[in-house]
Amino acid sequence: MKLERITLRQIRMPLVDFFETSFGRTTKRHIILVEAQGEGASGWGEVTAGERPFYNEEWTGSAWMILRDYAAPRVLGREIESAADVYPLTVHIRGHNMARGGLETAVWDFEARLDGVPLWKKIGGGGAPWARREIPCGVSIGIQDTVEQLLEKIERELAAGYQRIKIKIKPGWDVDVVRRVRERFPGIKLMADANSAYTLADADRLRQLDDFYLMMIEQPLGHDDIIDHAELQRKLQTPICLDECIRTAHHAEQAIRMGACGIINIKLGRVAGFSEAKRVHDVAQAAGIPVWCGGMLEAGVGRAHNVALATLPNFVLPGDVSASRRYWERDIIQPAVEITPRGTIAIRDEPGFGYALDHDYIRAITVREESIG
Repeated sequence: MKLERITLRQIRMPLVDFFETSFGRTTKRHIILVEAQGEGASGWGEVTAGERPFYNEEWTGSAWMILRDYAAPRVLGREIESAADVYPLTVHIRGHNMARGGLETAVWDFEARLDGVPLWKKIGGGGAPWARREIPCGVSIGIQDTVEQLLEKIERELAAGYQRIKIKIKPGWDVDVVRRVRERFPGIKLMADANSAYTLADADRLRQLDDFYLMMIEQPLGHDDIIDHAELQRKLQTPICLDECIRTAHHAEQAIRMGACGIINIKLGRVAGFSEAKRVHDVAQAAGIPVWCGGMLEAGVGRAHNVALATLPNFVLPGDVSASRRYWERDIIQPAVEITPRGTIAIRDEPGFGYALDHDYIRAITVREESIG
């Protein structure tokens, strides 16, 4: 197959509610959509980089330049056997996985649409029929202005059917907050996400979280650290889940070999797309380490890609793939992503990622557009 044109669109979408982590508060998203065109078809991807280089070194502005000047020219106009060829064609670009992943996922969607098959089948998903016609869903709730607000949001999400609650923590918003949540909701599946807000010097404080039988503590230490996480894991009963520091399957192999984690969060953007995400999945599965799909405040394209990813068999824990309306008054896909009363999302069998694009709305919220090719 041959790609003839890559179109980049930057859209601006206000969030329904602010979302706060240890590195800041977000009220609106500037998202890059990547459209891969050729042979009378097109596929769509979404760049999951934030507006600022705080989660990692990427941000919306850098991703645009990397895609336009480096990644897109590497794939345009050449015959490629499959979307799996995109990763090796762009791997010489150091870092910038989210930019590369936006292109790579667009090509996977493009190939699935050319072949007339669902994206989840194209990447090898499905698993056991009873488990993979629907994927289990959890929610991520950011740091709130008060604990009471947090408790109210948890109550609302549980009533909506979500199977797992993740709360963000940081120094000063951790042990006492988790205690209050556990007192109010003693039986729920609960995890805490620190987004690298702590160091090994905080081990005694983090050990206090063992009292609250959490599913996991996500990335408590440095965003690029594996060694200190291994030392911390030996001091904790609660499993550590690694996120930011797992950018390749090799990183996953190292972390597992060192005993740095008991769980891995896989994000498509962080690992540059489906090809490497599948390799991380396979490494973890072979080692008996469960994985789940993390979220990055995606719009509908990225959300639909996450649904496809979560059909792979080792995604056995509820991920952060939740309903569109938790984030957006109106999403860019039709229909919007919804959850069932069981806290699941049903897999769709339409070609590609399974949803139609709301082109009128995309045009209305596009703040810049550029085509390459």
